[in-house]
Amino acid sequence: MSLVSRLVARLLDLPPADTHDIVIERDLKVVMPDRVTLLTDHYAPRGRPGLPTILVRSPYGRAGLFGALFGAPFAERGFQVVIQSCRGTFGSGGYLDPFATERADGLATLAWLREQPWYSGELATVGPSYLGFVQWAIAAEAGPDLKAMVPQVTTADFRGETYAGESFTLDTALAWTYMMANQEKSPLQVIASNLRSKSTLRRVFAQLPLSEADARAIGKTSPFYQQWLAHNAPGDAYWPSRGFRDKVAQVTAPVHLIGGLYDIFLPWQLDDYAALRAAGRAPYLTIGPWVHTSSGLVRASAKESLIWLQAHLLGDRRALREAPVRVFVTGAEAWRDFSEWPPPGAKPERWYLGAGGILAASPPLASPPTRYRYDPADPTPAVAGPSLYGRSGVADNRALESRPDVLTFTSEPLRRDREVIGPVTAELHVRSSLAHTDFFARLCDVPPSGKSINVCDALVRVRPDSPALEADGSLKLALALWPAAHRFRRGHRLRLQISSGAHPRFARNPGTGEPLGTAIRLVAADQSVYHDPEHPSAVVLSVVD
Repeated sequence: MSLVSRLVARLLDLPPADTHDIVIERDLKVVMPDRVTLLTDHYAPRGRPGLPTILVRSPYGRAGLFGALFGAPFAERGFQVVIQSCRGTFGSGGYLDPFATERADGLATLAWLREQPWYSGELATVGPSYLGFVQWAIAAEAGPDLKAMVPQVTTADFRGETYAGESFTLDTALAWTYMMANQEKSPLQVIASNLRSKSTLRRVFAQLPLSEADARAIGKTSPFYQQWLAHNAPGDAYWPSRGFRDKVAQVTAPVHLIGGLYDIFLPWQLDDYAALRAAGRAPYLTIGPWVHTSSGLVRASAKESLIWLQAHLLGDRRALREAPVRVFVTGAEAWRDFSEWPPPGAKPERWYLGAGGILAASPPLASPPTRYRYDPADPTPAVAGPSLYGRSGVADNRALESRPDVLTFTSEPLRRDREVIGPVTAELHVRSSLAHTDFFARLCDVPPSGKSINVCDALVRVRPDSPALEADGSLKLALALWPAAHRFRRGHRLRLQISSGAHPRFARNPGTGEPLGTAIRLVAADQSVYHDPEHPSAVVLSVVD
């Protein structure tokens, strides 16, 4: 254990350990009120009773990656660590119903902790993604025991990411379903499933109906995947008990949120940050140049988590930074410190779409709309961006932009640097031949080489009842793109892409209004994007001097 933990600590750039003499109790049985047993591991430095406890609840196992990240390394640095397998995973009883039982199971686990002779009454929580969601599930009700928490690349309510823009994030949903179905097989079988995952999912993504995709991918029906397809309507009663956004403002423990510019959860994680700020809290926020599974994210999160927990549970604030918000600015390749998010002093700067594919700071002149045709039988593909499947992050978009179903609007070379840090919005005046359709917008940075590098994007699904038609039959859409932190350098150009899909990141819109899971008929849409004085389509940037 000492050799492994030393190697992990070196890879994570952690400070020296207090001790390498760690006692591990494995497979402790924690009984829930419904008599389901959850298996739990306990790490503690030998001969040091009464240390604060870090609780990590995971559906991905107690050993392996998360044991290596949170078990010995944190126990060697002044904490006890409890790692528990969520219901229905890795030996824990019951079955996995994502999001549904984490509040009850988490609070029951806290009640069990309070009965242990080694528990000091001081608790912290830490972890990424689903391991972050389970923190929010109990945070408002954990009482004074909870002294600190570090939710990483996650959010208190997964509905927003599941139906981003009220579409369906197909790649994330199906890739996670595939992973969960294969993760507890033998090591060789897990390796084999990982090797064939991309080819398997690529084939399945191309097929309809979506209600059969789980069986095609994993050989059986996944109850939770089927539920996500069935409960996609806004306001569906399935989701309120599976989310905790309304509880965030009640959390009084110090919170450090860690996110990534290209992470699938970033917009909703910033909603959690805003809720804490509105409630008078003082959360810390770190946003790095990371995708959901970046190795750099793992390294930075471990170090920042340790600093946060040492400050709030051990009273060691020497390494705690002064600025509560730290953001990495791509393009500048540098970190920036701020007092809050969005940065104070960020000013909106509007760039208008114009005829001939121009993007300019001056309002557009009279011109006919620019048109394209979107065919869901040949859906516009996703290229990089925030994604759980395939390549994520940034990429050269020129091949994508050469498609006839992708419009581009490009500025003249910039005369000065611009740092865009904060919200980015695409205000589009559009028209479609169909009542059911999608619009996708992406901001890109075009250097003198001609590459088109994606910065941030978003998609919105249009239904007959939302939004309301303008008097002339057009629609005015406001797409909240992923928050940005990017320097557009002098001599570079701004570019806004517009299309009607990013498949399979977002499920294609069949154009028929048929149910998400059963739709198989595909109808092409004729799309128009307006850019005239009555319809001043624009992208609005948050520029920090």
